Amino acid sequence: MKIACPWGQAYAYTGGRPWVAGQPTVLLIHGVLNDHSVWILQSRYLAHHGANVLAVDLPGHGRSTGQPCASIEAYAAALLQCLQAAGVTQAAVAGHSMGSLIGLEMAAQAPQCISRLALVGTAYPMRVAPALLQAAQDDPPRAMAMVNTFSHSTLAPPPSALGPGTWTYGALDALMKRVLASNREHNVFAQGFLACDSYQGAPDAAAKVQCPVRLVLGKRDQMTPPKAAASLQAALPQADTVLVEAGHALMTEAPEPTLRALHPWLLSA
Repeated sequence: MKIACPWGQAYAYTGGRPWVAGQPTVLLIHGVLNDHSVWILQSRYLAHHGANVLAVDLPGHGRSTGQPCASIEAYAAALLQCLQAAGVTQAAVAGHSMGSLIGLEMAAQAPQCISRLALVGTAYPMRVAPALLQAAQDDPPRAMAMVNTFSHSTLAPPPSALGPGTWTYGALDALMKRVLASNREHNVFAQGFLACDSYQGAPDAAAKVQCPVRLVLGKRDQMTPPKAAASLQAALPQADTVLVEAGHALMTEAPEPTLRALHPWLLSA
């Protein structure tokens, strides 16, 4: 689906299903140097089990036009405009990594628009090591290799991961290269990391959230380890936490446990 927004044209994958009036909407938000495809298995299941799905490419990423935003707050505002342009008055939101911070800000900026909020692979503060920030700017291939290594708990995916013969490490490598190449004017890799590293608004945002919240964390996550979510857990007393046997790339490394953490919870009244 293509959605005309004030900032450009947003692309949203709908899980291969037509829009059904009256069904709840789920917005899925990817992280740094990713696109909608990281949610491919969860988005298809949700779309076939009672939800209208919008797995978006963030502004300036993948198939979405416009410029990448400079801050988490700006990304949140852009996606709220996207929902409005699509005619969606309320949605459940699941965001991964940087996308989790964007979802948190959306729930703070427009509490009436967000029915449920899942923070997947989240942390606050979401600091990025100076060496990785520099590499993302000056030597993206080296930085991508670092991120890929730290995003997976193993080079051999478990049986539930996509299917026999799937190489999740190689798939993420190809995805990151494709997303970086999709924008020749801006380094969305470095800019995304800077947005995460500089974001300081979580405590204020958490105080404004009115909907149920769930944290979905990878037990073996080296990018945003479970202990790094402690401040969010404290700031969101209404939140519960689900631990998944996976690294940072939960949706592809452990798709079924991640899905079970999200469905039917996201669609609950």
